[in-house]
Amino acid sequence: MNDYDLCVAVNYYTPYVSGLTEVARVVAEGMAARGRRVAVVACRHDPALPPVERLNGVDVYRVPVLTTIGRGLVSPAFPRTVRRIARRSRVLHLHLPMLEAAAIAARSPVPVVSTYHIDLWLPPGPVNRAAMAAARRSAALTLRWSDAVVVNSEDQAEHSELWRVLRRTDRRAIAAPCADRRGGEPRYRDSGGLHIGFLGRIVPDKGLPYLLAAFDGVEDPDARLLIGGDYTTVAGGSVIEEIRAAADRDPRIRILGLLGGQEIDDFYRSIDVFALPSVAESFGIVQAEAMMCGIPSVTTDLPGGRHPVRATGHGRIVPVGDPVALRAALLETATWDAERRKAGAARARELFGVAGCLDRYAALFDELTGSTAVRSREMEASA
Repeated sequence: MNDYDLCVAVNYYTPYVSGLTEVARVVAEGMAARGRRVAVVACRHDPALPPVERLNGVDVYRVPVLTTIGRGLVSPAFPRTVRRIARRSRVLHLHLPMLEAAAIAARSPVPVVSTYHIDLWLPPGPVNRAAMAAARRSAALTLRWSDAVVVNSEDQAEHSELWRVLRRTDRRAIAAPCADRRGGEPRYRDSGGLHIGFLGRIVPDKGLPYLLAAFDGVEDPDARLLIGGDYTTVAGGSVIEEIRAAADRDPRIRILGLLGGQEIDDFYRSIDVFALPSVAESFGIVQAEAMMCGIPSVTTDLPGGRHPVRATGHGRIVPVGDPVALRAALLETATWDAERRKAGAARARELFGVAGCLDRYAALFDELTGSTAVRSREMEASA
């Protein structure tokens, strides 16, 4: 008998916060809450974390990190630890991009589900170019060797740099699980003016300089820009100094730091419109959660990242790196009335709620573990 129904492999796991990490956590904990035996294997990104612990019904195994290269964690023990736990499991769930994924998938003793979150994007530089090329090659091989591949949306898949591989996989579109954040208090609202909110990692990917430029053109002295998210433990470096410099020039900008639990609910209750000005994005859990609270989102025209707005109509899509268009869309959507917000929220909750996501993942895991078909993998790198 297997020790686990599901083995999840992910480089970063809670308490690290990112969209990818949150999907891994919510699916793992959701499966455990439904009575499944779940293990997570992750890198020990913070040496203070215990090597083994049980979190919310999930057995978490953390593997030592030798060093880091940009966002990447170098952990020679990670692939073999994943394979060891996978042998004791019924199905293996990989979260990509992950440099080690191909080595893991090629020798997996059980069916593999790969969730392909995003084409890896790193700031310009020779080391980052090499890292992206290696991660892209690993992802391409892993996708070929996976029994099923999950993407956030067909829009994300069809515009991916790996579409030629993705189009030949057993592909399932399962949107990232998004929490219902209704019921908060407006604790971060301190004026009667327009309140624009951003929530996420304070990193280059999120395009925050464009949001700062857009807000600079908002003339209302009672307007506020609320920026929440982690900038102390983010992989690859933060842009917090640029945000602080803008806040020093404009006291209407509020830097809230990392928010969690009730604080996130209160954040959404405090804003009129949500901004996600990313230069790289595959979905944007935070914007979908804002929509579920009735808050329209203004996001950039990126495959996958624009999907929540396209699917619900609850927001606007603007060109990447265009603060003028971003400001115009924020001002326009902020005027939407209560009925329009209520209808958008209902659509978002129907499409992106946690329960529906877990139902689809559970059905996929059951489909694979219930099959008696023998997996066949092409091991040639040119396959």
